[in-house]
Amino acid sequence: MPYYSKSINNKEMILFLGTKPGKTTSILLQNVVCPYCENKGTLTATTSTTYFHLFWISLFRVGNHTVISCSHCKRTYYEDEFTEEMQHSVETGTSLEQKN
Repeated sequence: MPYYSKSINNKEMILFLGTKPGKTTSILLQNVVCPYCENKGTLTATTSTTYFHLFWISLFRVGNHTVISCSHCKRTYYEDEFTEEMQHSVETGTSLEQKN
């Protein structure tokens, strides 16, 4: 998204700034049960990051977005729908069942 700004000599200068997607990572949640179809080992957590850029150079991260999808029933869970077990698995990379 171009942004026009005035310089000292009243000449226009174009700044290209905005947000762009970063690296996407996926984790298989092996011992977590899908709340909808109740199958174990079918959930995958996908985390995407968004960066602020200036002239297409990423400067800093502005957000993370995680969704969990079930490969069996095809249901997608957003962060506000995560169960305690899902949340724990995403944060630590292990399930509650493995820890006990």
